[in-house]
Amino acid sequence: MHKHNIEDWSHDHTFAQDQRRPGESRTLIVIAITAVMMVVELFAGVLFGSMALLADGLHMASHALALTITAFAYVYARRNARNRIYSFGTGKVNALGGFTGAILLAIFAVFMGFESVLRIINPVEIVFNQAIFVAVLGLIVNGACVFILGGGGHGHDHHHGHGHGHAHDHDHNLKSAYLHVMTDALTSILAIVALLAAKYFGLVWMDPVMGIVGAILVARWSYGLLGSTSAVLLDRQAPKSLRENVRELIEGDNDSQVVDLHVWSIGPEIYSAQIALVAHQPRSPAEYKDLIPESLGLVHIAIEINICSEKEITA
Repeated sequence: MHKHNIEDWSHDHTFAQDQRRPGESRTLIVIAITAVMMVVELFAGVLFGSMALLADGLHMASHALALTITAFAYVYARRNARNRIYSFGTGKVNALGGFTGAILLAIFAVFMGFESVLRIINPVEIVFNQAIFVAVLGLIVNGACVFILGGGGHGHDHHHGHGHGHAHDHDHNLKSAYLHVMTDALTSILAIVALLAAKYFGLVWMDPVMGIVGAILVARWSYGLLGSTSAVLLDRQAPKSLRENVRELIEGDNDSQVVDLHVWSIGPEIYSAQIALVAHQPRSPAEYKDLIPESLGLVHIAIEINICSEKEITA
């Protein structure tokens, strides 16, 4: 007979958070590139009098800071993955890094809009040729950063059924980094358009107006990222499709009925679940857990079993 030790039933809560994530190395490379270009654009924006170019440089400065926070979140989550003070590991550090990045995006969007309005009221002379050259250089650099990050965190959160109810969630930390470099690319494009319009058509007001347009778009990106990351930090329920899938799997034997179900994200693409059920002849907790495939991403499942003595279980 096999003799069991307590370790046979216990498990850690690292959930692969102790492994180096793909976004970490890419983020460090982008930080170095962004920091160099930031200095160039800030200097050029002041020297050549372009608000759009200065705004682009300020964005790069803010994003260098935000990307540093992103990198710190990756390193901290990895190094503290086995730290017992975190109930479910450090998966949510990822969302916290993304949330912090989103707040910084919002702050710099307000600052950019404010500075642009001041330039409309008090316009300054622009040295067009040099400013356009630096703006184009900035766009090239920003495009390279977008390519390096590979779009790994862009877009919205998608939850796909695909028959097996798999819930796909993005790396919020990488999404934050991606939005920051996308913002830089956008402000570079807006700066180029504004400077060309001012130089060839005399539309000097286009320079600060483009700063306002960029601020609005950045604010929208920030709002979306704040929503997705705060949902994780506040333990909002997992997508309805995932919860219904879990319920159907548990109730598949027609004798068990789920009476309370909580499924929430504890890290990128990983979920925890608390399931309370009632049954006449319940299975063991291990058997119920075996009903839920690994593809659903549930890594920590707690089962509460209640025995019903009545003939029928009614809703």
